[in-house]
Amino acid sequence: MPHCIVEYSKALESRIMPESMLQAVYQGAVESGLFTPSAIKSRAIACDYYMVGDQVADFIHISLRILSGRTDEQKNTLSQAVLAKFKTLPLSQVSVTVEVLDIHTDSYAKLIL
Repeated sequence: MPHCIVEYSKALESRIMPESMLQAVYQGAVESGLFTPSAIKSRAIACDYYMVGDQVADFIHISLRILSGRTDEQKNTLSQAVLAKFKTLPLSQVSVTVEVLDIHTDSYAKLIL
């Protein structure tokens, strides 16, 4: 835990590798101090079609899905730590947003095969 999902405009791939974005998310999650590094799961999803308002504009949206029970302060620490890592990437003219979502602990299930 957590599940870190990076959605981004596919056009960004000409400027930055998806692996760089995943590494930034991972480092931010680690530096938040809330998770065991080996438990952080990250993935990136390129969006072929997108708009910001009525314009085609680059974006990165990061969803951080964590088990419920963390305080608002801890969630804010996590989102700010991830955003701080994105500030170090060679990006411009792109909107970067982060949201922290609770996973309902009682219904979460996991199977490793």
